[in-house]
Amino acid sequence: MQRLIPGLLVQNRDFVWFWSGQTVSLFGDEISLLAIPLAAVILLHATAAQMGYLLAAALAPNLLFSLHAGNWVDRRGKRRQVMIGSDIGRALLLVTIPIAYVLGILTLGQLYVVAFLAGTLTLLFSVSNVALFQTLVRRERYVEANSLLNGSRSVATMGGPALGGVLVQLLSAPVTVLVDAVSFVVSALTLNRIELVEPAGDTAKRGMGSGIRFILQSRIMHSSLAAIATINFFNLMFSALYILYASRSLHIAPGLLGVVLGSGALGSLVGSILIGRLSRGIGVGPAFVAGCILMPASLVLVPLAQGPTPLVVAMLFLAEFGSGCGTMFLDTAFNSISAAVVPREVRARVSGAFRLVNYGVRPVGSLVGGILGSAVGLRGTLWIASVAAVAGFLWLLPSPLPRLRKLPEPSTL
Repeated sequence: MQRLIPGLLVQNRDFVWFWSGQTVSLFGDEISLLAIPLAAVILLHATAAQMGYLLAAALAPNLLFSLHAGNWVDRRGKRRQVMIGSDIGRALLLVTIPIAYVLGILTLGQLYVVAFLAGTLTLLFSVSNVALFQTLVRRERYVEANSLLNGSRSVATMGGPALGGVLVQLLSAPVTVLVDAVSFVVSALTLNRIELVEPAGDTAKRGMGSGIRFILQSRIMHSSLAAIATINFFNLMFSALYILYASRSLHIAPGLLGVVLGSGALGSLVGSILIGRLSRGIGVGPAFVAGCILMPASLVLVPLAQGPTPLVVAMLFLAEFGSGCGTMFLDTAFNSISAAVVPREVRARVSGAFRLVNYGVRPVGSLVGGILGSAVGLRGTLWIASVAAVAGFLWLLPSPLPRLRKLPEPSTL
């Protein structure tokens, strides 16, 4: 039986608590990822531009606070405490949505505020998360650990939207958000069980700019950032309109839409099984490049989908499946490469600087998507976004990544 259980889950108790909490929280996130936009569309009759504003509100903190968050976490240490506080804060924010719904006072303004504040706490959680991961897991287990974490993400993505769509249809979108609030509480409780003694905060006189400087000096990191940011800019143009397009133009019911979105997790699950073998076979760098191509290229099937409903659903399913598989290749390979090459002393700072660009382009992408959706139509905008995103992998070609067989050694500061 032990052969069926990944060795990391047998040998590292603290990682088991970390992984368990992440799994529950990710599942709740996927439910809200569908429930909150559907609340805007169904209950508040949001327009294409307003859907772009909602997504932008959630992502804007990455543009405003990423450098400050990374610098603060690296200096302070105690990353686990920051993550627990962020979980509790997000749970309290989400609870306000069903309360407002019951009182009959739910507005788009409230959804914007909740999205912005929850996004700020998610930023703090994430920059702490990558630094804690580096302490929890030994270097030679990075790919295995990231495969487990991303495998959990794929299962959550597969089950979360399907359950979320059913709950929205049977109950309401705001009530469904309660499930996500509970998941954050569970995540906080599991993080509290970790007994690892973390390294002290960085006492060197390094400022917020040290993360940016490291990325600019590392060919691996700045090439990866350029590729991922390009893909995400256009992907967020796409995501801002996808639910609206599927609901109104393709007439996909919420329950079926949840199942379609969940198919992406099936691709991610397949990707999580294949990524270890793929990275050993062609190298971790080429596996990353393959993910950067497969993830966006698959989404071309969405604006291409026309005809009878079964055919449309099948094409949406294949688009989500291929994109999910590509995302798994991309995320697992890059997270492992990044954890290997970035020194511990500046891990949160580099994460913050990376998010400043990578997530900073996302609200811009969603706003552009909303504006173009209103100007040229939903389908035309989805064509532009899905085709342009494929070009992101070109940034990787001059870098060492296409030839990187094994994880790189840590860089010096």
